[in-house]
Amino acid sequence: MSKIGFIGLGIMGRPMAGHLLDAGHTLSTVKRGTLDEPLASKGMQELDNPKAVAEACEIIITMVPDTPDVEEVLFGEGGVIEGLKPGTLVIDMSSIAPIATQGFAKRITEAGGEYVDAPVSGGEGGAINAALTIMVGATEEGFTRALPILEVMGKTITHIGGHGAGQTCKVANQIVVALTIEAVAEGLLFASKAGADVAKVRESLLGGLAQSKILDLHGERMIKRTFDPGFKIKLHQKDLNLALEGARSLNLALPGTANAQQLFQACAAQGGADWDHAGILRALESLADHEVGS
Repeated sequence: MSKIGFIGLGIMGRPMAGHLLDAGHTLSTVKRGTLDEPLASKGMQELDNPKAVAEACEIIITMVPDTPDVEEVLFGEGGVIEGLKPGTLVIDMSSIAPIATQGFAKRITEAGGEYVDAPVSGGEGGAINAALTIMVGATEEGFTRALPILEVMGKTITHIGGHGAGQTCKVANQIVVALTIEAVAEGLLFASKAGADVAKVRESLLGGLAQSKILDLHGERMIKRTFDPGFKIKLHQKDLNLALEGARSLNLALPGTANAQQLFQACAAQGGADWDHAGILRALESLADHEVGS
């Protein structure tokens, strides 16, 4: 069993950390305002800062919201790099910028560590059920070392390529997810406005070519109007910003991505930055002056 530092106990990180504890690993994290009693009861210890976590652990996992957050945890005052021991495995499971990831990997490698970018897909449900899809950017050695840890939290684990490749794959994933959620919302909105029973429309679509996990899970959210976050709109906005910034650097047009980002922004303007990303439906409903199911 390994001594693991896990930094970032949010909607996704908390159940992921729980799986590692259940598998018998020793877990440390950074002190927050209040003690996480359920994880502490399983043996998780809290230390003062990321440096202390690095000093105590042989593997560090970060699961924080954005690129600057990863940079602060790794390289800020009292950061991981200050306590990094030779051979420490650093696994970033956040969703951040691919180019920045390459820079972070270089700095950790030069300090004697092994860096792996391993962003995830699957939402809160995937984290709770240890069924995440994990997209890995690493050296062959880094991937081999990280795999037994990743297998505790995920179901589909793919070594995409070198440092930054995992994050590139995650950006592509977020483009597909955003456009598919928008398509489901538009389809259900059309059916509802035309007077059809949207629950029966969804049931029928799940048996045909339009079938998808998003139609299944998020379509149900839309019909039941349950927009408590599994994945917040503001985080998907962050991911689409990465896609659009990358597209500009590649001289690439992503019109569907840009449109989805505008719809997410319309939700944020309505106070919905913390809605689940299935809440994109609400922006379309505003444009149509019609609520699905009404």
